Amino acid sequence: MKRLLSFALAALAFSASADTWPDKAVTLVVPFPPGGSTDQVARAVGPLLTAKFKQSFLVDNKAGATGTIGTTFVKRAAPDGATFLVTSLGPLVIVPHLLKGMQYDPLKDFDHITVAVQSPNVLVVNPSSPFKSLGDVVAYSKAHPGKMTFASAGSGSSDHLTAELFWQQTGTKGIHVPYKGGAPAHTDLMGGQVDASFQNVNAVLQYIKGGKMRALAVTSAKRSPVLPDVPTMAEAGVPNVEVTSWQAVLAPRGLPADVREKAHAAFTEALNDPRIKDQFTSIGFEMVTNTPAEFAAFQQKEYARWKQVIETGRITTE
Repeated sequence: MKRLLSFALAALAFSASADTWPDKAVTLVVPFPPGGSTDQVARAVGPLLTAKFKQSFLVDNKAGATGTIGTTFVKRAAPDGATFLVTSLGPLVIVPHLLKGMQYDPLKDFDHITVAVQSPNVLVVNPSSPFKSLGDVVAYSKAHPGKMTFASAGSGSSDHLTAELFWQQTGTKGIHVPYKGGAPAHTDLMGGQVDASFQNVNAVLQYIKGGKMRALAVTSAKRSPVLPDVPTMAEAGVPNVEVTSWQAVLAPRGLPADVREKAHAAFTEALNDPRIKDQFTSIGFEMVTNTPAEFAAFQQKEYARWKQVIETGRITTE
């Protein structure tokens, strides 16, 4: 009887904490260094959530191992609404196909909250490059297989996998040049040390606008509102290379349903705040804020898609 009573009291206490969420400081774990797109999302919504609930929403950057260190940390956290993961697609749908000995299952170990934003990639070259169009890149790559260099923010990154998909769809092959982050890749592209790169629009928009990079095509189904004169890949003659880089919010598996519902409402409200929307759409992001069920279905589709690309290209991180 005493044991049953203790279980009942524990259940009531847990239920009450769910009703009053958040009743303590909340940590938004970003599995990457400060300054990137994912970090920007977390730091944009944190202050609004802090003001709304009168509880601190603090960003904690737990970078390393292509995002898997921070992601594993959240998987192991208590599902009590005090820890959330704010991540890009990499640790959820790309890296699991590249690394052995993963300590989490991206499809089973998390509760979905929402996909926050997404942004297409854009193929960019140095402004003095002889490549003036996507057609020039395809023609050169076919005439000189394995000669053109493509920079990325690292093996297994969205920009790396977009290049691999591009090569598969055009029957060409280039040289992948991985960097430790987007910044050094941008520097070497602008310096002429590498030929091209598929970068997130929001990450290189300032360089395109400033004449330091030339944009050849975007990987979205429609033209980007911030680059209206740049054709899509399909318009430029290469279909089936539609790629978006996205950032999302998740929680450890087992979050109480009412807490998940309240958290989803809170994060989507913050993301749809006019100040946040203006901040992100002005640099090329599209606000998504879908439901947990829509996010789960989207992740399944993305997971299968990148698995096929990686297996077809026999891609490794070595």
